[in-house]
Amino acid sequence: MAPQKSNFRSTLRIMNRSDLTRRLVGKLTANEAVIGGIGNNNFDLWASGQRPENFYMLGSMGLTAPIALGVALAQPKRRVFALEGDGSLLMQLGSLGTAAATALKNLTIIVFDNGMYQITGKQATLTTSTVDLVSMARGAGLVQSDWATDDAHFEALIDLALKGDGPRFIAARIDDQKPAGTTERDPVKIRLGFMQALASNR
Repeated sequence: MAPQKSNFRSTLRIMNRSDLTRRLVGKLTANEAVIGGIGNNNFDLWASGQRPENFYMLGSMGLTAPIALGVALAQPKRRVFALEGDGSLLMQLGSLGTAAATALKNLTIIVFDNGMYQITGKQATLTTSTVDLVSMARGAGLVQSDWATDDAHFEALIDLALKGDGPRFIAARIDDQKPAGTTERDPVKIRLGFMQALASNR
């Protein structure tokens, strides 16, 4: 018997990753760390303004949430955001269970879901058919998991993440528009800058 297609995505407003990233960054005032996932997620993070507390991941699918989790563990007083895509998260779903088990109050995982591996040719991901990432996050133990229904709701969820206790999981359905910029591809510079920022404003 063929799996039934989910229609939950059709009820959500389609938003824009660049716009949502700017909305997030505009709310950061306390040296929060942001881990930008591979490809378009970190491109848009870069285009939103090069904060020293931003880490732009290059070439490693699925590691955004684990890196953010490590930063949140190491610096529990700093709020940490992971910006991930649906395709990358599907490669590392175990990280959701780890995030729930460690119960990090300062961690928020944000997933921009456009239902495709956009940067490699727009091949469809499983979120276009059977996979609901918020349901999977809740099943992994992340109780505070929500779909952002529109731009205002996304901002409200970010406000909760900045003021309340986590861990939190926020998913937003997005379009397939190109990113607003391209990250400077210097991994040593990215790593050292991020490490220095985290060491200087603990």
